[in-house]
Amino acid sequence: MEWIVSLLSTLGIFAAALLILVFVHELGHFLAAKLFGMRVERFSLGFPPRIFGIQKGETDYCLGATPLGGYVKITGMMDEAMETDHLDEEPKPWEFRSKPVWQRIIVITAGVIFNMILAFFIFGGLAYTSGKTKVELDSVDGIYVAEKSLPARAGFQTGDKLIGVNGKEVPYFNDLFAPDKMLSSSLSFMVMRDGSRTTVNVADSLIDDIGNQGFISIADALPSRISRTVEGSPADKVGIKGGDIITAINGNEIRYWKQLVDKINTATDPMEITVNRAGKQMKFVVSPNENNKLGIYAPTDDVFDIVQFEYDLVESARVGVEETYSTVSGIIGGFSKMFSGDISVRKNLGGPVAIANVTKQATESGGFAGFWNITAFLSITLAIMNILPIPVLDGGHLMFLIYEGVTRREPSPKVKMALQQIGFLLLIALMIFVTFNDILRQFG
Repeated sequence: MEWIVSLLSTLGIFAAALLILVFVHELGHFLAAKLFGMRVERFSLGFPPRIFGIQKGETDYCLGATPLGGYVKITGMMDEAMETDHLDEEPKPWEFRSKPVWQRIIVITAGVIFNMILAFFIFGGLAYTSGKTKVELDSVDGIYVAEKSLPARAGFQTGDKLIGVNGKEVPYFNDLFAPDKMLSSSLSFMVMRDGSRTTVNVADSLIDDIGNQGFISIADALPSRISRTVEGSPADKVGIKGGDIITAINGNEIRYWKQLVDKINTATDPMEITVNRAGKQMKFVVSPNENNKLGIYAPTDDVFDIVQFEYDLVESARVGVEETYSTVSGIIGGFSKMFSGDISVRKNLGGPVAIANVTKQATESGGFAGFWNITAFLSITLAIMNILPIPVLDGGHLMFLIYEGVTRREPSPKVKMALQQIGFLLLIALMIFVTFNDILRQFG
């Protein structure tokens, strides 16, 4: 039963995000077409077959049975399924093909522009309504790096104190892992190690795993200070108290909470735990319970210096622009690395299953803000994917229009139709590939 509830939850969250993205994208095309006096025959959320809809004026507003996109059908605009017999006729004033090239370019690019605008408003709106919480990097006293973990493979060591990324020092921990940083042409971190500054250069081959497994988080920097103990737990019974700082287990130095957890999971039973209590060293011998737990809780308050930023409308707009730009840069950097072969297409290109899972995870971990943040990210991804110069996508239509504008000659309808149909088949093949890839990832 639980997996059914989880599946329905995933589908519901994904459907909500997808509906927003598709509606905004197609609304851009629709409004631009109407602005220039073009006739819009259909505004569909979802692909055919049509389930139901409402005819209002010249436009059929409907829902399609295939909920993985949508479309706006503009009279006189050629697509892969259009009949070409009437193209020899004189175009009517309300047809797409009768309009100047610059108007048609605006109509074609309006969907992408609206997706970018949506992301800007989401980022800016979240900044205005919720502000931003950031952790001052100076207050983060190093990180824990588990053996054979991804950070260890990248070259980090336990105790490394992060101070900057890609050659620039940053004031906040959050700034280290912005999308434009993580998918830049090269990724390196400046750290203080044993009192000396050094650089950790992350190999391109690890970028695949960073995208799929995650990397370094603020949880890796939590100190080994106990916030409280569970009454009657093994730790409580031997006298360990909230506020104690665990400094060693069986003589092995401990500094971080995750390090503590790893040691407990691998230590012999019973364990000798050394704590610092108000400057005094104390030792306790304790055995975990049947679930391998001691009954202690990680610190939650007064761990790091937290800064809460509040933004007015103008500042929120600036945040919207900055985060949209950062996300665009990161996504383009990721695509560039895939096309150049620096990172694996199979590992990094996700289909509907992967996107649905990421959307649910972001919503569960970040709540309301998490849902809207991932929606903004997906909106920008949709925009960039759509503007690629592939026939059948907006970028393919734009490519034909640029050719027409430069040469003053429209491409042959037969050539356009053939390229559109090839593009459509390529798109179907890509969808099959990424969906099959998602399924393989799901089952390991």
